[in-house]
Amino acid sequence: MRTFLSLVLLAALCGCAGYKLGPTNGDVAGSRSVSVQPFLNDTLEPRLSDYVTLELRKRLQQDGTFRLETHDSGDLILSGHITKFDRSELGFQPTDVLTPRDYTLVMVAQITAVERATGKTNLSRTVSGRTTVRVGADLASAERQAVPILAEDLARNAISSLADGSW
Repeated sequence: MRTFLSLVLLAALCGCAGYKLGPTNGDVAGSRSVSVQPFLNDTLEPRLSDYVTLELRKRLQQDGTFRLETHDSGDLILSGHITKFDRSELGFQPTDVLTPRDYTLVMVAQITAVERATGKTNLSRTVSGRTTVRVGADLASAERQAVPILAEDLARNAISSLADGSW
């Protein structure tokens, strides 16, 4: 019985050997601050920039790797532009193969993180977000409800790229 407990304890300790507490980029949590500029919207879909900017700020606060600065005084300035908003059919009505029932929404943005003090670009990459929409009676209403979820997925990917970067 004693040997069994020792093995269980050893296995539990080995299972946690790769876990790292805190930010994954080696910095101390909250040691650097980020200011999020409103994103530009290069698509025909209105109000995307508001959703993306809001979700980026929320994600920064939830992640905890960086502090969010709201008065443009951050160590890093995160900016970007939304380059693509696409809707494609995923599934069709069982009785009508021409009428879509489900859509996949994809949003793509080019993000850039620049150090305020030096002007050095720390991150420049394309990130995307995606979600699925079930269309009821009205496609516009279904999309309007799905855009915040789409923006949240894009923000999650963008903040992960920023937090996991090594600079």
